[in-house]
Amino acid sequence: MKIRDLPYADPGIPDVRSGTRFLFWLGRNQLGGQVSSLLWGLMQQLGIAGLSLAVGLAVQAVVDRDGGRLALAGGLLAVLGAAIAVGDMMLHRTAVTNWITAAARVQQLLSRKTAELGSVLTRRVAAGEVVAVSTSDVEKIGWFVEALSRFAAAALTMVLVCVGVVVYQPALGVLVAIGVPVLALAVLPLLPRATRRADVQREKAGKATELASDTVAGLRVLRGIGGEELFLTRYRTASQEVRRAAVRSARMWALIAAVQVLLPGLLLVGVLAYGARLALEGRIAVGELVTVYGAVALMLHPLRHVEEIAMAYSFSRPSAKRAARVLSLARTTTTTAERHDKATGDLYDPVTGLLAPAGLLTAVVCGDPDAAGRLADRLGGHPTEAGEGHTSVLLGGVPLDELDLDTTRTAVLVQDKDPVLLSGTLHDLLDVPSSGAVRPEEALAAARCGDVLDALAQASVDTDGDPMRTRITERGRSLSGGQRQRLALARSLVTDPEVLVLDEPTSAVDSHTEARVAAGVRALREGRTTVVLASSPLLLDRADRVALVHDDEVVAVGTHRELLRTEPRYRAVVTRDTEDEQALDDRAREDHVSEARARDDKLASKLASELEGESA
Repeated sequence: MKIRDLPYADPGIPDVRSGTRFLFWLGRNQLGGQVSSLLWGLMQQLGIAGLSLAVGLAVQAVVDRDGGRLALAGGLLAVLGAAIAVGDMMLHRTAVTNWITAAARVQQLLSRKTAELGSVLTRRVAAGEVVAVSTSDVEKIGWFVEALSRFAAAALTMVLVCVGVVVYQPALGVLVAIGVPVLALAVLPLLPRATRRADVQREKAGKATELASDTVAGLRVLRGIGGEELFLTRYRTASQEVRRAAVRSARMWALIAAVQVLLPGLLLVGVLAYGARLALEGRIAVGELVTVYGAVALMLHPLRHVEEIAMAYSFSRPSAKRAARVLSLARTTTTTAERHDKATGDLYDPVTGLLAPAGLLTAVVCGDPDAAGRLADRLGGHPTEAGEGHTSVLLGGVPLDELDLDTTRTAVLVQDKDPVLLSGTLHDLLDVPSSGAVRPEEALAAARCGDVLDALAQASVDTDGDPMRTRITERGRSLSGGQRQRLALARSLVTDPEVLVLDEPTSAVDSHTEARVAAGVRALREGRTTVVLASSPLLLDRADRVALVHDDEVVAVGTHRELLRTEPRYRAVVTRDTEDEQALDDRAREDHVSEARARDDKLASKLASELEGESA
C-alpha cells in the first residue's frame, strides 16, 4: 500500500492475544511492502558485500599486471556502486512507507476502538496510558515493522556471503562461516536483561506521562487547594526514576553495541592473520586474501541490523502490549445471532428495574453519584462488568448490545456529567449528526445560552460579531463552567435522539437559570423520551415521573411532590437532610402534633364545661 492511499478502507481485525502476536499481525498485513523492502535491502547489502570481490579482483589484476581484468574489476565496481545507490534509495523509501502505513493502521484501529467505547475507554484504561499508546507507542510499533524486512535482508545477506566465501576460498571460508553466526548470536544472552530494563523504562515513563496528564487536567483544582508544589515534587521524582531507568537501559544497549564491534574486530584480526600465513605459504593468492578480508569487514553492516531488530523488538513489545490491551476492550461481552436494525419504545434497565416510558421525561434520583454514573453508562449501551452479569438495557424490548453500534448511537445519546467541548467555532460545535428536527437556534434557546452568545459576540474579532463564527478555545476554557455545560446541552438537544440521557446537566448553573433550562428542555423534548439523572428540585418538579434508586434498585416511583411527601429517603437526598436533621424534624413534628392535640383537648373540655353551664 502507498502512503497516498491512506487511510485504510478497513484496517482489519487485529490479533490482540499478546503484544508479539500483534506485531507480527501488522507485519503479515504489509506483506507486499515487506517483500519489496526485503528485495531492495538484498540489492543494497549484496552490492556492499560484492565490493570486496571487485576490490580483490582489482588487486590480483595489478599483481598479475593484467589490464583486462583490472578494467573488468573497475566496471564491476561501477555496477555495484550504482546498485548500492539505487538499493539504498529504494530501501529507505519502502522502509519509511512500511513505518508510516503500520503506524497509520494502528492509529486507525485505536480511533475505531475509541469511537466504539466512547467515554468508557478512559474509565477502563488510564488517560496517560491512552495518550502514550496513541503517540510514542505508535512510533515504536512502526519502527519494528519497518526494521523487520531490513533484518531479513541482512540475515539472507550473511548466509549468502558465508556460502560464497566457502565456495570462493574454502580454507578461509570455513573460518568465516563459523565466526559470522557466532557474532550474530553473541548478543542473545544479553537481550533478556536489556529487554527487562527497557520494559522498566517504558513502565516508569508511562506512569510519569499519566501523572503529568492528571496534573494538567486538575490544575485548576490544585491551584485552589495549593497542591501545585506537591504534584510538582511527585512529577520530579517520577521523572528522575525515568532518567535512572533510561540510563540503566542505555548501558545494556551500549554493551550490546560494544560486543558487536569487538567480536567482529577479533574475527577480522583472526582472518587476516590466518590468511597472511596461507598467502606466505602460497596456498592462496593476495587477491583472494583481500576479497575474504573485505567480505568480513563489510559484514559489520548487516550485523548492525541484528542489534537494531533486537532493540526495536525490545522497545516495541511493551508498546504493542499496551496497544493490544486497549484494542482488546469490547463494548459488550454479549453475543447473539440475531441483530436488530432499529428499536423504539420504553427504556428499561434490568439491573435497577428503572423504566423510562417512551415520550415522557423521567427523572432519576441516586443518593450515590457513582451509582448514577454506572446507570448512565448502562443506559448508553455499556453494561458495567462488576457483578452485573453483563445485562444489557432494553429499548422497546430489544437489548442495546444487539443493535448495530451506529443504530444504538442514533437511538440513545448520553451526555456525561462533565462534557467536553472541542476547539472550533460554535457552528462547528453544533454541526453534529442529527435528525434535523431541532434547529441550532431552538437548542440554544432551550438551553438558555443567550448570555453565552453575547459573550462570544463580544469576544469576536474578525467575525463581525457573529457568535456562531466565533472560535471556542480548547475544552471551552474561555467560558465559565455553566456556559460550557449549557453549550454541551444545546449540542445534545440538536442531535434529537430517540432517547436522551442527561447526567446532572445543570449542576454548574444558578437556580434561576436552572429553572429556565428545565422548562426549555421539557418543552423542546415534548413527546420524546428523556432521562435526567439529577437531585435538583427545579428539574425534578418538571419531570413526568421520578424514580428513586437506592442500593442500585428502584425503590420508589411517583411525581416529585408525591415522593417528597411519602418517601423519607427521597426527601433526604433532594433536601440534603442528614439523618440527625431528619430525626430532629420528626421529633419536632411529633412535638407539634402533641401540642396541637393537647390544645384541642383543652379547648374541647372548656367548650364542654361552658355548654354544661348554659344547660344548667
